[in-house]
Amino acid sequence: MWRAGFVLACLIQLYGLYAPRQAGSDVGIPQADKIAHLLIFAVVAYLGLRVGVPARWLLGLLAANAVISEIVQHYSLPQRSGDPLDVLADLFGVAVGAWLWFRGGRSTNASEHDMMGT
Repeated sequence: MWRAGFVLACLIQLYGLYAPRQAGSDVGIPQADKIAHLLIFAVVAYLGLRVGVPARWLLGLLAANAVISEIVQHYSLPQRSGDPLDVLADLFGVAVGAWLWFRGGRSTNASEHDMMGT
């Protein structure tokens, strides 16, 4: 179940970052775009760690994707624009997701393994 959630979160993230047009750009909430960036990167980071993706690889790839996606938006997607503040929101999201995992997720996962006898 967690793996399916991780895959789904990755697909949503990739669509949101690389779609030719920005989805839901005008929802009437100030800074909604930045909040969405933070949340989707936090969810992917947390779920990736939850399913066992090595932190070094996952967090490094997410950080790279934060920068690369904005460069691609700026130079390759004519209806999108790269925004350095989106990169900051993405990186903050990665940090939040990792913090949530390291704070509480590891003990949950360890308990599940103990219950399964592994």
